[in-house]
Amino acid sequence: MKRYWFKAKKYGWGWYPATFEGWVIISIYIVYFTARAFIFDSKVNSNSFSVFPFLFEILLPTGVLLVICYLTGEKPKWRWGDKHK
Repeated sequence: MKRYWFKAKKYGWGWYPATFEGWVIISIYIVYFTARAFIFDSKVNSNSFSVFPFLFEILLPTGVLLVICYLTGEKPKWRWGDKHK
């Protein structure tokens, strides 16, 4: 049996971290965005701010996170609780 880093949610669509490796990935993602928030705050008031690099800095790591979840987690599908009850 394959050990999944991310388990499928019981309700809805998506994953949650189920192993140490999954929690490390989520922690890196959170630390990245926390650091970016401080850098973003300093750039907003300058004349060199542009929204497109900022969107790229959001979409790229989020896409990477989704790919990692897809590759190392249970296959996603819409779930609505236990059907065995």
